[in-house]
Amino acid sequence: MNNFVKQVMRWVLRLGLLAAALIFLASLLFAASLVLVLWLMRALWAKLTGQPVQPWVFKMNRADLWQRAYRAKTPGASRSKPPMDVIDAEVTDVTDVTDVSDKRR
Repeated sequence: MNNFVKQVMRWVLRLGLLAAALIFLASLLFAASLVLVLWLMRALWAKLTGQPVQPWVFKMNRADLWQRAYRAKTPGASRSKPPMDVIDAEVTDVTDVTDVSDKRR
């Protein structure tokens, strides 16, 4: 009797997980079809009004995101005040190039 209950519970669990997966798949398909229908209606409206069909895009400035994340991780960094530590660097003359021949003739 105990083995029978275990088998029934296993099948109930399997069927429950299968039902949850099917519901999740159906919701994804419904959301994708809804977005597709909205995009097609938007494209149809653009064609009817004589405007070009513009793609839906998400514009993102990656450099700005990197700077924001880098500044957030730097301890003691302040956005309003520039750092007071100035490191002197030796300036070298880079106009003296010896291994390139002049092509202007």
